[in-house]
Amino acid sequence: MRDLSVVIAEDDPNICDIQARFIERIAGFELVGIGETFSESEEVIDVFRPDLVLLDVCFPDGDGVELLRKIRQKYLDTDVICITAAKDVATLQKAMRGGVFDYVLKPMTFTRFQETLTRFLEHRRSLSEALSEAERLDQAAVDRIISTGLSEAPGERAPKGINALTLQKVESYVRQLSKESVGANELGESLGISRTTARRYLEYLVAKGTVEPSLEYGSVGRPERRYFRR
Repeated sequence: MRDLSVVIAEDDPNICDIQARFIERIAGFELVGIGETFSESEEVIDVFRPDLVLLDVCFPDGDGVELLRKIRQKYLDTDVICITAAKDVATLQKAMRGGVFDYVLKPMTFTRFQETLTRFLEHRRSLSEALSEAERLDQAAVDRIISTGLSEAPGERAPKGINALTLQKVESYVRQLSKESVGANELGESLGISRTTARRYLEYLVAKGTVEPSLEYGSVGRPERRYFRR
């Protein structure tokens, strides 16, 4: 998969520079343009038609939510992550209705920035795979594509004790399973995490409905709890 193109739409040059340096540290993305005003951002987006726009909400010459609406109307292949200091519920609701992938508040840490871009990259890859596998559409294929295409709602975060990046690694491992199962010890060794941590993530996926647990009885000792991909 090619690197995803990114445009930064942000009126603060210092924040533009920070975001640009953050992007350089994350594999799978290429910064192609920066707009520091509403009109300049609109022009840069029109020229590059990027995969992703990192969008501020407040510009001296316009409203970022209005730019979000224009992006949605004109560039169907472009997704948006809002990175803003706007903490009011009304702006968040407008952004959500506009279909943003995520809504990140300033000041932004690299960890949070990396988390949202990593989730976006996985989202794009999963959606691409789902579409490529669907040669003819039946209802099951449509349901799978629609559910894959839905962005995780801003604010919908994993519970305490579940790290987003580790969760992505676990989910990626589980997706590679066909009919075989995996145990917590096996998963832990593969990902370099403890057995207890691996079990916590697997049980979280059970609660989400992603995997199904089963007890397997060996010749000696207690039965082992194994996990199958649904």
